[in-house]
Amino acid sequence: MKAARQRIAALTAYDYPMARLLDEAGIPIILVGDSLGMVVLGYPDTTHVTLAEMEHHLRAVARTRPRALVVGDLPYHTYQSPEQAVSSAQRLVAAGAEAVKAEGGRDILPQIRAIQSVGIPVIGHLGMLPQHVLEEGGKYRVKGKDDAGRAKLLDDAAALAEADLPAVVLELVTPPVAREITAQFPFATIGIGSGPDCDGQILVTHDLLGAFPWFTPKFVQPKLTLGEDVRRVVREWAANL
Repeated sequence: MKAARQRIAALTAYDYPMARLLDEAGIPIILVGDSLGMVVLGYPDTTHVTLAEMEHHLRAVARTRPRALVVGDLPYHTYQSPEQAVSSAQRLVAAGAEAVKAEGGRDILPQIRAIQSVGIPVIGHLGMLPQHVLEEGGKYRVKGKDDAGRAKLLDDAAALAEADLPAVVLELVTPPVAREITAQFPFATIGIGSGPDCDGQILVTHDLLGAFPWFTPKFVQPKLTLGEDVRRVVREWAANL
């Protein structure tokens, strides 16, 4: 799609009906993301999501037998060594993932290569890494704002390119650096809060639909107000019993 200059749309799904709707709408990539921790399970961040929970939701999505590529997030502390990374990735694939996503660059290159060595494709994730949010004081910070940040992102991107990854999510990367990475490296860049110049975009579907009204990221403009609509419909129904 990058070679053909086709824009790449990716969205999250954690259950059968949403995955089926996204696939019927023609979305080419469905991510079963560890964002399910916040928008489905009520955790404060992604670090609480377990591998078993990821497997559970992957199975639900995979039952749709979608045409879309199904990607599963490797959750926090499940790929700390190459051996653990392979075991975790194989469990996600057994649950229905066709590729796995891991957060990090050069620091996790051994894990990436180990996963690839058993025939499992890996999608990268650079910029703001949600699994590291506690290490950064609980703040989701934009990356690439200074020379050191830019250099780190470019070095990590080069490492992922060396590993021949097909795609890399760029989360909260400054738009100029996201544009530079997109132009310089062969992998497809899929942005979230990183400006318009990536090869594609990904959103948490709940954010797009206004289905999690208690928090909306600054970079998202919801296309529906599903949360408020649910409240209204339920109130109307209950009032007319």
